[in-house]
Amino acid sequence: MEFVNRRAKFDYFIEEEYEAGIVLTGTEIKSVRNGHCNIKDSYGIIKNDEVFLLNMYIDQYKEGNLFNHSETRTRKLLLHKKEIKKINQAISTQGLTLVPLKLYFKENKLKVLLGVCRGKKNFDKRETMKERDLKRETQKKFKNY
Repeated sequence: MEFVNRRAKFDYFIEEEYEAGIVLTGTEIKSVRNGHCNIKDSYGIIKNDEVFLLNMYIDQYKEGNLFNHSETRTRKLLLHKKEIKKINQAISTQGLTLVPLKLYFKENKLKVLLGVCRGKKNFDKRETMKERDLKRETQKKFKNY
């Protein structure tokens, strides 16, 4: 199962990508396995040399009862210190943003693909839309033949 943040590629230029583990509770991982997760509005921050993911929505697990979690709590990400320092330097000096691009399972562990991204301007977004439309039109032409 894989959750992709499609909005990220439209809104940002992706400079670098990092794979990170994520710290979750038992009911959260069960809910993600059931497909009740959304990373569209989430973003990453660095506090005290640790990386956290904010606004990631994981729905409550139905059978969780007393042990359920809050849906948009702050979740800690697991990265190496060198990677954290590199990301922190890029964010603080160049004004970049830390955005989750993909959420997926790798060897039974949940991983997050983080992107160090630069925001697009409106004219950049229009260019992206034009390219996408041209690509779609050419595919339709070749399909008809």
